[in-house]
Amino acid sequence: MTFNTLRLGFITIAVGIAGNGLLASAAHAAEFSFTATNTTTSAITEVLVSENKSDWGYFDIGSGIKPGSTANLVWDQSTNSEGCAQWVKAAYADGSESEPAKFDFCEDGLAIEF
Repeated sequence: MTFNTLRLGFITIAVGIAGNGLLASAAHAAEFSFTATNTTTSAITEVLVSENKSDWGYFDIGSGIKPGSTANLVWDQSTNSEGCAQWVKAAYADGSESEPAKFDFCEDGLAIEF
């Protein structure tokens, strides 16, 4: 997978469920989703994930996530063989990137704030 780098305001875990293209764990038959909220002043252009912080994949976020907006994201079934623990980061329209932070994407109601 290929991901661009992003600036992260800070990532926090909260509650949420969602709906459009990313990864999941093979241990789970259900569709895995989470919410991503942009708390910065720059649009998010990519949301990237990695098991090892070396090989990055990305979610389809369409035209991006505007400042103050929340998007529902769903892991793609092609990633079902990956583990639940993943690093995540965001790329911004201003060219900056966030620091990666690790989350358990098998957790129900995961919400991430950038």
